Amino acid sequence: MQANSRQPTSAQIGIHEQLAGLLERHRRAAFQKPFADYNRVAFDASMERRARLAPQAPLILDACCGVGASSIALARAFPNHYVIGVDQSASRLARQIEGKREGWPDNLDLVRADLVDYWRLLRAEGIRLDRHYLLYPNPWPKIGHLSRRWHGHPVFPEMLALGGVLECRSNWRIYVEEFCFAIEALTGKQPACEAYLAESPLTPFERKYRDSGHALWRTVVTL
Repeated sequence: MQANSRQPTSAQIGIHEQLAGLLERHRRAAFQKPFADYNRVAFDASMERRARLAPQAPLILDACCGVGASSIALARAFPNHYVIGVDQSASRLARQIEGKREGWPDNLDLVRADLVDYWRLLRAEGIRLDRHYLLYPNPWPKIGHLSRRWHGHPVFPEMLALGGVLECRSNWRIYVEEFCFAIEALTGKQPACEAYLAESPLTPFERKYRDSGHALWRTVVTL
């Protein structure tokens, strides 16, 4: 990627005024959308692989992993963990899966699934995460797009219930500030939004944003 990325722009200048109310509605009402069959199949297959390859290894979930570069880096950085990268785009994942070469980590699985279902299926099976990454999700910066941000989605309480060390990174400060606000509202934890220098970028987007001169932000919280 060339270093010419545009920063997110928005008329929103702080935490969305409707976020607190939205979180309270999601806290009170369980999210009961039916699971899609293809997500059940993908989840079951990934759990079977995990049971066969590393049943006792702590689990890392790389959510919205894109082409899987971050998942590979995490698998190498945490060789005693089992890493699952999930993305809904088969074409993005295929770039890594079809190009497997010597050095592909044995503790890595890339899964094509919708995270809204995958997170809930993990919760339904009582599976806890050791680490959980949400790296540069689509920020949906328009004011009217609050419910499309992960912390504004009804699945967010289910995601937090998976536990572990949760890390979110973005090049839009408001996204991380809202993410922290949502975690505190739902769990009582008080994560902080902090500036982040990506010396060794985990994703192609992180490298592109860094090289384009964007300020990068993250939060890390133990749930």
